[in-house]
Amino acid sequence: MGDRSDREATIELALELLAHLEQPELELADLVDRIETVTNDPHLTRDILDRAETRGIITREGAQIRTRRGGTFVRFESQVTVRSGEFTCRRCGASIENGHFIRFDAGELGPFGSSCIRKVTGREID
Repeated sequence: MGDRSDREATIELALELLAHLEQPELELADLVDRIETVTNDPHLTRDILDRAETRGIITREGAQIRTRRGGTFVRFESQVTVRSGEFTCRRCGASIENGHFIRFDAGELGPFGSSCIRKVTGREID
C-alpha cells in the first residue's frame, strides 16, 4: 500500500507544479520536461498528463499545451526557500551550492539552480 500512496503523492506534486506554471502555452516536450523534475517514470508521466487534462489544469491540442490561467503561480517570496549546501539540480543535473526548493501543499520540489527554478515555473522561457 505504501507504493500506491507514494505514487499518488508524486502525481499530486506534479499536478500542483503544472497548476502553477506561468506560461499560457507550451510544447508537450516542455511540459514533460517540467514533469520530469518530479518523476522519470513514463507510465507515471502519462497518468499525470491524463489527470491534468481531466482536472482542467491543461488542455491538449496535438503537441501544443495550454495551461489554466487562474491566478495560480509560484510566489517566490513565500513558496521558494533557498538552502546552502552541495546539491544537484533536479532539472539540469548541475552541481549547485544554493538549492531552490518550491513548497506546495502536496510537498516540496527541488533542489533547482537559480535559472532552472525560473524555467520550471515558467517564469523564464528557454
